Amino acid sequence: MKKLRRGIAGRISGFVRDWSLPRQFAGQSVMSEAAKSTLSKTLRPRLEEADAVGTSICPFCAVGCSQLIYAKNGKPIHIEGDPRSPVNQGTLCPKGAATLGALLSPERINTVLYRAPHSDTWERKPLDWAMERIAQLVKKTRDDTFVEKLPSGKRVNHTLGIGSLGGATMDNEENYLIKKLFGGGLGIVNIENQARI
Repeated sequence: MKKLRRGIAGRISGFVRDWSLPRQFAGQSVMSEAAKSTLSKTLRPRLEEADAVGTSICPFCAVGCSQLIYAKNGKPIHIEGDPRSPVNQGTLCPKGAATLGALLSPERINTVLYRAPHSDTWERKPLDWAMERIAQLVKKTRDDTFVEKLPSGKRVNHTLGIGSLGGATMDNEENYLIKKLFGGGLGIVNIENQARI
């Protein structure tokens, strides 16, 4: 028991000796060695480990904040705001600052999951399969529901069988293209966006 107490006392004593606060209270300058500890002397910036830096846009809203993504061996290790951006000038909101956590989360779905009609299980499918299936279903639905003229003879060239609901992460340019493709190209009437101010 005495040995255990001496061990604990020694650890506490070592901690207090290494802790910068007692040295600062004793009058040593914060600008000198008084502010350093054994741990702080060995700390290195995590960005020092990065072997590549790329730029990206925050995925959480339509503001379009620029981000710098630091990577090591092809894996992201840190994300921060890009100070060169006129939009966010290097700052990020809490959601943007948490992008790395969302990117590396074990809960993140990185594959296409498909549940067949009337099925109770999800199947993993290749992205190419999903894109082709979406294109085929859009084409089939448009062809099956396309109305060229109303019974009165008025030309409408539209479909009510497909709708589009955009999200708050879409910027003006994306919404413009959606309106052109879906409205002008496919004749979709129901084009909406959930972003409301």
